[in-house]
Amino acid sequence: MIVLGILPQVAQAQPAAPAPVPGNGVALVNRIQNLESQMQQMQGQIEVLQHELAQLRQANKEQYVDLDSRITKLEHAPVAPATAAPAAAGSAAVASAPTHPAAGNKPLSAADKAAAQAAYDAAFKSLRAGNYVDSARGFRAFIDKYPTSNLLPNAYYWLGGSYYVTQNYKVALAAFQTLLQKYPTSPKADDAQLRVADCEIGLKDYAAARITLRAVIKGHPGTPLEKRARDRLQDLPAVAGKQ
Repeated sequence: MIVLGILPQVAQAQPAAPAPVPGNGVALVNRIQNLESQMQQMQGQIEVLQHELAQLRQANKEQYVDLDSRITKLEHAPVAPATAAPAAAGSAAVASAPTHPAAGNKPLSAADKAAAQAAYDAAFKSLRAGNYVDSARGFRAFIDKYPTSNLLPNAYYWLGGSYYVTQNYKVALAAFQTLLQKYPTSPKADDAQLRVADCEIGLKDYAAARITLRAVIKGHPGTPLEKRARDRLQDLPAVAGKQ
């Protein structure tokens, strides 16, 4: 009986369960809020990068649309390149097809000229419509099929342009360099020099881009091409600083 009387007192003397420490809950809430804040910042950064990428793609597209408008007269007069640089087209006829054996110096027949013009126009139409993958395929097929066409310098130029807009800078660079090597007197050659620099910038080869741009400036004093080259050269230090 004595034991039974003591039991309630023992029960009352048992220590109570520890109450939750308010500080732990506050710390957890703060941590969650910090994580949410970081996630919001990251989301904002992602949106900024997406916007910058969209602007870059649009700028690339507009660059070639503007260039197209400046030389529309040339494109609508396909005979002009042949009269302006007949030696270039003839001397490079053997080596102008990059992936096939030489086709010889035999000029195109009237039927072949018409077919070549149609193929070139189809590729150029794809380019102007913004279908750059199709235009690249079209110009590549044209180059391979009509290695003696007087439109070959233009085809190389726009092949490079198609690849550049889709950020295939290495392949674009090869196309522009081929144009410069095989057709140095082509009306497209001067602008192709600047495109080489653009590709080098795209590849982040800033040292090569500086050399190319300085060569353009030296070779074309007092021209719009010189101004464009100087503008790119001035932007290079800022771009290079982001490496």
